[in-house]
Amino acid sequence: MARKPVVALVGRPNVGKSTLFNRLVGERMAVTDDIPGTTRDRLQSESNWNGVTFTVIDTGGIEVYQPRGGRDESPLAEGSADFIQEIKTQALLAIQDADVIIMLVDIRHGVTAADQEIAEVLRRTSKPVVVAANKADTLEKTAESIEFYALGIGAVVAISAIHGLGTGDLLDEVVTAIRETAGEYDEDEDDDHLKIAIVGRPNAGKSTLLNHIIGEERVIVSPIAGTTRDAIDTRIKWHGEDVTLIDTAGIRRRGRIEPGVEKFSVIRAMKAIERADVVLLVLDGELGVTEQDEHIAGYVLDAYKSLVIVVNKWDAVAKDAYTMTEYEKNVRERLQFVDYAPLVFVSALTGQRIHSVLKTAHRVWENRFVRLPTAEVNRILREALQRHPPPVKGTKRLKIYVGSQVSTAPPLFLFHVNDTKLVHFTYRRFLENRFREAHPFEGTPIRMSFRPSKNDPRRNDS
Repeated sequence: MARKPVVALVGRPNVGKSTLFNRLVGERMAVTDDIPGTTRDRLQSESNWNGVTFTVIDTGGIEVYQPRGGRDESPLAEGSADFIQEIKTQALLAIQDADVIIMLVDIRHGVTAADQEIAEVLRRTSKPVVVAANKADTLEKTAESIEFYALGIGAVVAISAIHGLGTGDLLDEVVTAIRETAGEYDEDEDDDHLKIAIVGRPNAGKSTLLNHIIGEERVIVSPIAGTTRDAIDTRIKWHGEDVTLIDTAGIRRRGRIEPGVEKFSVIRAMKAIERADVVLLVLDGELGVTEQDEHIAGYVLDAYKSLVIVVNKWDAVAKDAYTMTEYEKNVRERLQFVDYAPLVFVSALTGQRIHSVLKTAHRVWENRFVRLPTAEVNRILREALQRHPPPVKGTKRLKIYVGSQVSTAPPLFLFHVNDTKLVHFTYRRFLENRFREAHPFEGTPIRMSFRPSKNDPRRNDS
């Protein structure tokens, strides 16, 4: 099935790439800030214009300049000076992936030396380029956009990304270029495939794990905590099947989340959990399970997503014959509310056992779709009731008449009872354990719903 065309947004820092990205995809997906260097990795999502669907890739600044007192220079985002070369590499990779390129420039500054250097890079690609002269908020500024034809790389469209002015004209140019260069593509591309979010505390090794799985430097990796700020989708083929990997920003304790950019990054990580089928919770093997790891596992459970616990940096842990057993015991004690999640011990740095990560995630994903016949559900239910009859509350005893599985992903079981108020959490947990004894549902939460039986006349007074 043909892929969708790819449109990359490139330009020097602080010209409005992320603001335009958010405008094109219709949601605040990219982290934006007035400080250059805020966007670090490639970020992508879909957009549609005049019936043409395409993928938009946001990038960090293709070049970062230290302040020298010029009119177009301003301080870099805190920490971004450490990633100048990596940011440039990611932008160049986006250009390589793209079918059409939108080069953003700041109309208020005119053509800068940085713009000319970027234009030269784009000219060598031989790919269609549309120049978006951003921050054209007045008619006078719009007229000044003609100056950018001097770059000699393509049509120039004056826009205001923040207000949406001129974006329709820009998209007309983009779609025209797509139709001329990208060829036919399938609008009905199947999206029913495994999606995996990689989450965890800052500096647990999430990006390194992703890079090792896919075999390329898809995201920036750094020992400095907090490098990844956006949730980034990477689509790969695994044994002939599509798999989307979502790298996310490290999730700090709520009290330690800084306002602004970091806050939006954490919100995006939470949204990534919502979009995923399976979540890889990456633990720092040297630190063990922390309170924040417990919180993150709770977020995954609340979202009813399947879970694989990945103990990373296992190569750095001093070991004997009992280390792994004791470590797993500790993890199970700290994360007992998700004791159904499998553990994988890896080293993202050396590649140790990395092959088992996708294998386990895929197995867990398949468990989300297991459906038990009604006869099997009621067999397990009868055995559970015989082993441990429902408790009595006052003068009333819970009665469970019949059960069935009504949906999957995750499995949802419906039980008809005499009075839902008699269903205590502990008995619900007991039933879940009995079902897992018969069918493990590895890595996948089980939902249980209790409803008053319509066929029992005693349902209101028994």
